[in-house]
Amino acid sequence: MKDKRNEALAHQLLDYSTELQKGEVLYLEIKGKDTLELGKEIIKLATEKGATTFWYYNDESLIRNWVGIAGDDQFKKQADLHMELMKRSDAYIGLRGSDNPFDLADIDSKQIDKMNTLFYKPVHLEQRVKHTRWVVLRFPNNAMAQLAETSQEKFEDFYYQVCCADYAKMSLAQDKLKALVEATDKVHIKAPGTDLTFSLKGIPVVKCDGQRNIPDGEVYTAPVKESVNGTIKYNTPSLYQGNIYTGITFTFENGKIVKATADGNVDKLNKVLDTDAGSRYIGEFAIGVNPFILQPMKDTLFDEKIAGSFHFTPGQCYKEAANGNDSAIHWDLVLIQRPDYGGGEMWFDGKLIRKDGVFTDAEMEKLFSKENLKGADI
Repeated sequence: MKDKRNEALAHQLLDYSTELQKGEVLYLEIKGKDTLELGKEIIKLATEKGATTFWYYNDESLIRNWVGIAGDDQFKKQADLHMELMKRSDAYIGLRGSDNPFDLADIDSKQIDKMNTLFYKPVHLEQRVKHTRWVVLRFPNNAMAQLAETSQEKFEDFYYQVCCADYAKMSLAQDKLKALVEATDKVHIKAPGTDLTFSLKGIPVVKCDGQRNIPDGEVYTAPVKESVNGTIKYNTPSLYQGNIYTGITFTFENGKIVKATADGNVDKLNKVLDTDAGSRYIGEFAIGVNPFILQPMKDTLFDEKIAGSFHFTPGQCYKEAANGNDSAIHWDLVLIQRPDYGGGEMWFDGKLIRKDGVFTDAEMEKLFSKENLKGADI
């Protein structure tokens, strides 16, 4: 059964997400032993298509032995090696399935900052994101099931249902929401502990329909950089750079986070926000619409797509929805507005467009239903 599901997922990634063609180069990063079987399916299918795959194995247990002691020149040389490969690639697939997501928790934050600034930013944020067709996904190993607080068997059933949803239909469903966001200037968001205002005027809007992340299901843009004012209290936990953060609250003045608190790890939180000049400004505002994902599981690729949620992201903006913010970080933090998470309201130009996680436009809400977006049974 799992072989068939991996085969179906490999087709989703190559045929739909990256649209890999004969003669092209695929850069495949396999992170974690459990991802190897899916990696094999991808390599096999890509080769059958007539493409050439560069693959390498990676996980946090390896990374920690590098990032903990590497000097600036070593970070730069590693970046140079990967940059050449990334520049020659037409598409990138990142399989994430590390055994222990906390393997970097005890690494000096200054070393993490150097990795982000000297390696990750140039290779991934600047080259991969801007110049390749790419998709990133997590794999349903036991570590991921533990973070989701469920059995691995149950989690795998959930995972393949979500990842093999009908993303072509989701793309069509997102057209109406994209048009609504494009027509909006002023946004006002309310929720427990949250009263936030900002402008979207002049910023492009992008729909995410399975061609960047699997799973997918968001429509994103960015606030005008200095327009953000008020307070936001995120109500989902976030696992970031080996640490779990809960109850993160930001206060903004003219776009900048002037106060940041959390239930714990406050010092580490503020160190992340002090990475560079752009890390206290917001690089993304996105609305989550995937009806198959309802609960947070400490995994950004899933949590940011939760139906009835939005994320508001400190750090680097995307080229496709640029607001001028430049940073070595991009930290998607999620607020769910459904009643079971305290409810909330989203207003566009004085009009209520979503209440308690449900769009006030009934037709739009129906387009994002499970019934409409269910994929084939596998």
